[in-house]
Amino acid sequence: MSNYKKKVCGITGSTGVIGSKLLKSKKFRFIKFKGDVADKGQVVKWIKSRKFDLIIHLAAIVPVKKVESDFNKSKRVNFIGTKNLIDSIIKYQPLLEWFFFSSTSHVYNFSKKSIAENNKIKPINKYGITKKMAENYIIKKFAKKKNYCIGRIFSFYSKNQSNDFLVPALKKKIIESKKKEIVLDYLNQYRDFIKLNKIIKIIFYLYNKNFSGIINIASGKKILLKNIAKKLKKKDQKLIFLNNHITNCHYANLNKLRKLGFKDDNLSPF
Repeated sequence: MSNYKKKVCGITGSTGVIGSKLLKSKKFRFIKFKGDVADKGQVVKWIKSRKFDLIIHLAAIVPVKKVESDFNKSKRVNFIGTKNLIDSIIKYQPLLEWFFFSSTSHVYNFSKKSIAENNKIKPINKYGITKKMAENYIIKKFAKKKNYCIGRIFSFYSKNQSNDFLVPALKKKIIESKKKEIVLDYLNQYRDFIKLNKIIKIIFYLYNKNFSGIINIASGKKILLKNIAKKLKKKDQKLIFLNNHITNCHYANLNKLRKLGFKDDNLSPF
C-alpha cells in the first residue's frame, strides 16, 4: 500500500462527508480544490497548477431537497462543474492515470430486483438527472482516451451528515422528541445503505485494480426504512407509520464488483 503515498491525487469536494473521510486515509498526497467547480477559470488554474496522477471528483450539491429547491444552481455545480473539470483534464493533464466520479444510485429507477449497472437508466429525481448528465459527458469525452471510473454510490450514513439526509433526519425527529407517539411518512420503502468507511475502501480497491467503467458501490442488501426508525425509537415511544401503500425498492447488484475480486463480509450498513 506504500505506493499510494507517492501518488498525487487531486480531490474536489474535500469538505464533504466522503471527502473528509477520504483525506484521513493518507493513502495519497492529496491536493484539494478549494474553489467553485462551476467557475471554469478556477478549475483550469487548479488543473494547471501541478501534475496529478489521479483525480477524485466528489464536489456536488447532494441532498435531494436542495437540488429540488434550486435545480439551476445544482445543474451548474453537478453538471457544468464536471464538464469544466473534464475539459481541463483533457487539455492540461493528458497523462492522468485515473479519474473517479462519484455518481449516484438515483440515476436508476426503482426495481423489485437488485439493480445492475446495465439496468435501464431512468433518474428518480432531479439530483439523479444532474448526475446522469455528468456521466454522459464523462463517457463521451473519456471513451478510449483515459481510465475513468463512475462509481454509482447508493445510500450511506455518517454522523457528520446534515439533517437533510434520511437517517440524521429520523434521529432528530425520534431521539430528540419528547412525544410518546411519533408520526412518520413514506418509510415503507427498501433502500441499500453502506458504511462510509466501506465506500472509501472500495474506491481504493478500484484504483488499485485500475478499473475503468461504471460500477455500483453499495452493500448489496436491502433494508426497510421502517426498521431503521424502529431501531432509533425509545422503549416508551410508539411509531405511527403513514402511507404504508408505498413499497418501492432500490438496492444494488454487486456482481460486477465481486468479479473484480472484491471481498468484504461486512458491508452491512448499521
